[in-house]
Amino acid sequence: MASLITEASLRSRISEFLAAHDPASAGRLAFLRARFDAGLAWVHFPEGLGGLGAGRALQPVVDEAFAAAGAPDNRPGRIGIGLGMAAPTVLAHGTPEQRARWLRPLWTGEEVWCQLFSEPGAGSDLAGLGTRARRDGDDWVLDGQKVWTSMAHVARWAILLARHDPSLPKHAGLTYFVLDMTAPGVEVRPLRQLTGEAEFNEVYLTGVRIPDEHRLGEVGEGWKVAQTTLMNERVSIGGGALPREGGMIGVLAKAWRDNPARRTPGLHDTVMRLWVRAEAARLTGLRVRQQLAAGAPGPDGSAVKLSFATLNQQISAAELDLLGDEGLRRDSWAMGRPEEVDFTGRDPGYRYLRAKGNSIEGGTSEVLRNIIAERVLGLPAEPRVDTRVPWKDLPR
Repeated sequence: MASLITEASLRSRISEFLAAHDPASAGRLAFLRARFDAGLAWVHFPEGLGGLGAGRALQPVVDEAFAAAGAPDNRPGRIGIGLGMAAPTVLAHGTPEQRARWLRPLWTGEEVWCQLFSEPGAGSDLAGLGTRARRDGDDWVLDGQKVWTSMAHVARWAILLARHDPSLPKHAGLTYFVLDMTAPGVEVRPLRQLTGEAEFNEVYLTGVRIPDEHRLGEVGEGWKVAQTTLMNERVSIGGGALPREGGMIGVLAKAWRDNPARRTPGLHDTVMRLWVRAEAARLTGLRVRQQLAAGAPGPDGSAVKLSFATLNQQISAAELDLLGDEGLRRDSWAMGRPEEVDFTGRDPGYRYLRAKGNSIEGGTSEVLRNIIAERVLGLPAEPRVDTRVPWKDLPR
């Protein structure tokens, strides 16, 4: 089917759709639902699941055409975890019934998703997590605590990794679930961040029941399924499609052009080097997205995400150096619960503080360097003495 979809035929489909669904008069949700049903949501997904079975390289054609027509978007800053992590995992490992139930309201933004992976004692060593999942008839009963969960306070669903058998080695005893965040026993508590906001959360699970039909993959295949999520997460955070001077480097370039009196030779050299590095990272992200089009993402996504985190922090610091005292001002110290993840928005002080989290979320920079060393460069792996020991016997 992919070979039958050309850019010309795709543009024709878009024109026909827009002629039948005027963005100016159609209701936002009705428009998004119709766009999904027409296969013009994510065109590389299969027909009937928001796509046309086309090549991923055609997605920008769709997005740009709808943006030019003034069509409503699905608020990607609000549903980024669903789009970048949950959807590829459901597509790869879900049953036909699971795909049909979850993918459409995920893409339209009717249902927000979050990710329940990290725990207080299992962040960088995710496979060491301790949240228990016990089988009880047709259900699973979960008890445990998750942490650093973005958007849990507005999420309806969560992708979740739990331990079903503590007698097995840590990677083998895991199973992957989809959790209804409105289920009894789910408690969400805010975590206040450096920015003053509480975008992150900790989530407590006490006797939470999950039907077995909400399990993704086979029992014991949790680590395998989680790899799909993690690889897509790193690409979605660091390898998103950007135009030249998109993202943080565009903010810095604009500040440089708008403040000629603050320019110095040293800052000129810094801005130039960061611009070149950002452009190299953007083009590398393009190559990684092409890998996605050919199948599952590989470890190269870790390099893209590592570069994203490092660059964001250096760029935001350079912006403060350029703006001086003006850059330290904040319009407001919002203490609320944001409903969208915003890496680049608001004022320079916010960007500088928010960028600090980029080296933690989606895999810490230290872990990503290990992945790059071992799986990209082929360097010897670090000694690991706990991979064959039953999880229950590991020191904690």
